[in-house]
Amino acid sequence: MRRLRACLGAAAAVGLAAAGTTALVAGSASGATSALSNRWYAAAPYLMPLDNDPPDPAAIMDATGLKAFQLAFVLAPNGGGCSPTWGGTAAVSSDTAVQSVVNTIRAKGGDVSVSIGGYGGTKLGQVCSDAAATAAAYQQVITKYGLHAIDFDLEEPEYENTAAIKNEIGAAKILQQNNPGLYVSVTTAGTADGTGWFGKQMLLEAKSQGFTPNNFSIMPFDGGFNGAASQTGALTNFNQILQSTFGWDQATAYAHEGFSGMNGRSDTGEFFTQTDFQTVLDYATSNNMDRFTFWSLNRDRQCTPADNGGRTSGTCSSVAQNSWDFAKYSVKFAGATPPSSTPTPTPTPTPPSTGCKPAWSSTAVYTVGNEVSYNNHNWKAKWWTQNETPVASDWGVWQDEGAC
Repeated sequence: MRRLRACLGAAAAVGLAAAGTTALVAGSASGATSALSNRWYAAAPYLMPLDNDPPDPAAIMDATGLKAFQLAFVLAPNGGGCSPTWGGTAAVSSDTAVQSVVNTIRAKGGDVSVSIGGYGGTKLGQVCSDAAATAAAYQQVITKYGLHAIDFDLEEPEYENTAAIKNEIGAAKILQQNNPGLYVSVTTAGTADGTGWFGKQMLLEAKSQGFTPNNFSIMPFDGGFNGAASQTGALTNFNQILQSTFGWDQATAYAHEGFSGMNGRSDTGEFFTQTDFQTVLDYATSNNMDRFTFWSLNRDRQCTPADNGGRTSGTCSSVAQNSWDFAKYSVKFAGATPPSSTPTPTPTPTPPSTGCKPAWSSTAVYTVGNEVSYNNHNWKAKWWTQNETPVASDWGVWQDEGAC
């Protein structure tokens, strides 16, 4: 589904005791810096530093007061092997581009977490031989960037692979033990019931290994959700799943629960506005939840008629907004006050629909640039494909060109 995600009560404060500590990563790590409070890592929105027209993090920090960024995604190499890369193509070991982004953020008093996994691509847990090998690959990332926080984004198709999830959870436990104070979040799919069967199996794997991260976060979108009420309902149900799985009381479960939303138009055409974000933020803070984040800062700006025809975009939100409106909710969750914003602009008119291209066929072979129609939308192939149903996704083969 990854796509194109205060004052504590006494009981919750006990559950979050570890979350208030300062991470102590080896001082010899490249780019190591003093840690922020864990509340900032819990509030860090996702940013793709190499794809989807990356915005300038320094400009976002100046405009919003944001201090932490969740950089995405570390994957296995596209050609195979158990070594970390950015997006399957750029080796972490020789990286300078992402390091430059990290340096820019830290020079302004901020910091980063790194997210591993996501939707699409091959995950290290799928190809590394065991949990120890998987952890060794991720340790390279922690050491390279001097990390104080890391996010395990476990979703389709990896979380359907029992062996891969065993490796990922085992690796997370090893990293937690070997990097005292490391903030660890685990993000997975959300459903109306909280999370689905595979998400529940992942929680059971964590229980069997005796692993407890700072939080388990769900992504309540792309599953028939409709605004904030459906999201808070899913979070309530997920809280009950955490209680029943780990034997926690309600407050302890909330203290280990997180929300990862999608700003604007989701992959499946749901809409989440600034009002929805405020409602979920109020729910998260009132219940002393541990995390509030969203996908993504690359999308936290208004589309223009030229780049949006009522479709989901990886570079804009498809709703009326000022740049970085959604980042300010993360700032609020961290306990800071963002600068006053200017009035939200009037909605951008949706361009008139265009004629439909030839209907998509499951048996036809399509190559880059070929156009088809499916479900009253036109689609363009990004590369060779056959029998892959058109669906909006940054990682997928099809680009949504809008309604027809």
